[in-house]
Amino acid sequence: MNAGGGGGGSSAAASAANGGFGPVVGTKSRVLAALLAFFFGGIGVHKFYLGQIGWGIVYFLFSWTFIPMFISWIEGLVYLLSTERAFALKYG
Repeated sequence: MNAGGGGGGSSAAASAANGGFGPVVGTKSRVLAALLAFFFGGIGVHKFYLGQIGWGIVYFLFSWTFIPMFISWIEGLVYLLSTERAFALKYG
C-alpha cells in the first residue's frame, strides 16, 4: 500500500507534489481558439476545436439567430484575456 494514500499517477497528485506551480502544457492554442471564435464562432467552429462537440452543434443549429455570434465574441475575449495556464487547465 502506498504511504501517500494511493492515487498512483493522477495529475492532481503530480501537481500537489510540486506545490501546484509546475508548468501546464496544453494541446490547444489560446490565440487560435480566440480567432476561431471571432471569425467563425457564429457556427460554433471554436467549440469543435476545443472538443466541446455538443456546444458546437448547438451553436450551429442556432446560427440563424445570430445569438451564437455575439456569445462567441465574448468567449473570444475571455480566451485572449485568460492566462496560458488557466486556458490549458480548462481546455487542455
